[in-house]
Amino acid sequence: MKWYQYPFYIFFRSWFYLMMGLPLLLFSPLLILLTLKQSWYPLFFKVARIWSAFVLYASGFIPLRKNGIFNEPGKSFMIIANHTSMLDIMLMLHSVKNPFVFVGKKELTKIPVFGYFYKRTCILVDRNNSKSRREVFEQAKAKIDLGLSVCIFPEGGVPDDESILLDKFKDGAFRLAIEHHLPLAPLVFPDNKKRFSYTFFSGSYGKTRSYILNQIPTSGYSLNEKGMLRQQAHQHILKKLNEVTN
Repeated sequence: MKWYQYPFYIFFRSWFYLMMGLPLLLFSPLLILLTLKQSWYPLFFKVARIWSAFVLYASGFIPLRKNGIFNEPGKSFMIIANHTSMLDIMLMLHSVKNPFVFVGKKELTKIPVFGYFYKRTCILVDRNNSKSRREVFEQAKAKIDLGLSVCIFPEGGVPDDESILLDKFKDGAFRLAIEHHLPLAPLVFPDNKKRFSYTFFSGSYGKTRSYILNQIPTSGYSLNEKGMLRQQAHQHILKKLNEVTN
């Protein structure tokens, strides 16, 4: 990379974090109010979707929903997608109208402003703590009982090796889906790694596509068959990634 490109990337990244944090800071009284009761979460979710669209457009990322918007009122799903970027959070919110909660890593709570609301509205997991992993299932059940969907990035994190198109899936999402009879709702985000990866001096403005794939029913699976379901979902998403990744 040429030396004169460094200022661009510093501005590029700084502007994104400013656009992500400033609305949260300005509207924090309203957002804090909406997190006080679980029954108010659908309203919080609507505000979060507006925030996600603002962050994407204001940061120079143009979201393109190639299959329309995911909107099936009154149903709960296990929503899954490939995971390569912080943009995945915003694009997921932009693409899915069904209220859902993220299951995500505890480390994101350290991000200023964003981390506060992330902690209050998401199911957090410490992947190095077996007790924390068990508590995820209890919290997810409570959210599903409220009629919400659950969103998990089944790779369990972003691979350090950015040449990996789709990492191996972990079992958690598929165990939850089988136990609670939730259909899998897979999405594919082929552009986010190119637009805003976790490598600081990288990225570019432009389109960020989302593809909503065919749902995968789980009613015919037992917990002993979660590996088969995991493999089917992995192949489903990988096939689409291979088709649409430039």
